[in-house]
Amino acid sequence: MERLKDKIRRCGKIASGNVLKVDSFLNHQMDIRLFEEIGWEFKKRFADVEVNKILTIEASGIGIACMTARYFDVPVVFAKKNKTKNIAGEVYTSQVESFTHGRVYDIMVSKEFLGKGDRILLIDDFLANGKAIEGLVKLVKDSGASLVGAGVVIEKGFQPGGDKLRRQGIRLESLAIVESMDEQTGLIVFRE
Repeated sequence: MERLKDKIRRCGKIASGNVLKVDSFLNHQMDIRLFEEIGWEFKKRFADVEVNKILTIEASGIGIACMTARYFDVPVVFAKKNKTKNIAGEVYTSQVESFTHGRVYDIMVSKEFLGKGDRILLIDDFLANGKAIEGLVKLVKDSGASLVGAGVVIEKGFQPGGDKLRRQGIRLESLAIVESMDEQTGLIVFRE
């Protein structure tokens, strides 16, 4: 997706610790036109599989998942990071280590919204070490649903997550794979 790569080059900022900040258009302020294109691109890439629900993690994945769900005409379910009073009944749980936040979260989805017969497409904004996707995969497996694939907006190809997930047999579609980035020069190189 060339428009996405151009936006990352123009607006992305490299911070220490291999952090790529794209908060001006992806995960704090959202470029809705770009999100529409991202959703359509995921629809094209997963057009060959039946999807009846999209699953993501709060909060950054929700907007992207919603735009994608619009093209599949299916609901979005998002894993919550905190148990709240409005989650009644039993839940599926998993633990996720966030690369960006440097902490471990318990994520959960109500058993009411995920189960046998569901064909799940995972959607997320970033992939570094793959922990978020692994946590979502566990929720899908525990529920008895079928995982049809995972779509990621930006994958850091120089970190192990993408390769690890692909070795596990997960169909992974990343719209932009960052091969390298240099904090000193600001140069971001993409895998072709």
